[in-house]
Amino acid sequence: MVVVFDPQIAGISGDMLLCALVDLGADKNKVISGIKQSEKFLSNSTIKKIDFEKIQKHGVQALQLVLEIDEDVHERKGSEIKQAIINSTKEIQLSEKATLFAQSCIDTLITAESIIHGIPEESVHFHEASSIDTLVDIIGITIALENLALFDEKILCLPIAVGGGSVSFSHGTMSNPASAILEIFKNSNLIIKGNDANEELTTPTGACILVNLTKESVNHYPSMKVESIGYGAGQKDFESFSNVLKITRGSDNGFTLDSVKILETNVDDVSGEILGNLIEKIMDKGARDVSIYHGITKKGRPTNLVSVICTDDTLDDVVDTLVLETGTLGVRISDSSRFIVPRTNHSVSVNFSGESFLVNYKKSSFKGKTDFKIEFDDLKKISNAVDKSIKETEAFLRKEIEKLENTHDLS
Repeated sequence: MVVVFDPQIAGISGDMLLCALVDLGADKNKVISGIKQSEKFLSNSTIKKIDFEKIQKHGVQALQLVLEIDEDVHERKGSEIKQAIINSTKEIQLSEKATLFAQSCIDTLITAESIIHGIPEESVHFHEASSIDTLVDIIGITIALENLALFDEKILCLPIAVGGGSVSFSHGTMSNPASAILEIFKNSNLIIKGNDANEELTTPTGACILVNLTKESVNHYPSMKVESIGYGAGQKDFESFSNVLKITRGSDNGFTLDSVKILETNVDDVSGEILGNLIEKIMDKGARDVSIYHGITKKGRPTNLVSVICTDDTLDDVVDTLVLETGTLGVRISDSSRFIVPRTNHSVSVNFSGESFLVNYKKSSFKGKTDFKIEFDDLKKISNAVDKSIKETEAFLRKEIEKLENTHDLS
């Protein structure tokens, strides 16, 4: 199963996410009951009414949180809200996985404020997040996620709209997204984007919940069979779009999904020897793959297109190598999502021509069918050692590995 969070138009807040999860199928009564049990752990705050209702947001029917509270609080220590969340998870008897998630969410919020203001975490005070709203969001969402068994699902997130313009709060006015949002998303692998809404579309609570729920960002919906959809409405209204968060749940095609960088550059004055050496150097820098294609460019000039697949952590080293080795004056960079057939790495000892060799191979499994591929470096080494062709060596090793695999399956 796969779950896709779609905050690319309206962003995300705690109440929007909670409503979308309930609309997706989470037990509303269980969520409300758990929240009411948590109320007693925050002093000077009372929930007068809590419910969910269907409304229209710019032509889209969605679920909205109805929350009426009575409280006289303008700030709270972060540690006070954290303790209330810890006590709540115990009171409701949430699972260990759910409990750790809830605590991680408030820890992320406290850590962000600590870094921004340059103070110890135990000294952090919340202003906007001091309301019982924060407790309602985190506890309610944790209950809903556990009720839907989403902690065990693959969760993907599309680019997150953060809005634009400026935002005013207890510390004054600053450009949007505010520092807390940027700090929370820093190093999370999730992608944010601004737009012309001139409003804060993603709240710190929504952000901290999201980064603790998934690290997988995608630019497009994956290949999936849609089974259910949840629509969670925010409190604000906008003229040009529906202030609604979508969550889509369905079955995927069995692939693993990740994101990579595609680097491309055209070189037309580099010899084949340099290009051959370039492939080795780039692979040594951690690239996933390198391809070189011959082509024709403007004025009929012959060229070589160098295309490299790499990840964020190897990007700088690969770009440096491309420029230094080829003298190119520019490298094109784009993001790409990949579907990957699940695979595992294995090693076995095989006797061949009176000698024992360690053979490494990758085993893949897809829709009930399995296959494996022997590492070419091992094929080459063993082929030279026994003085046989690579083709003959591979045929023998495959038979031996298949015997071992069948023996393992039977046992």
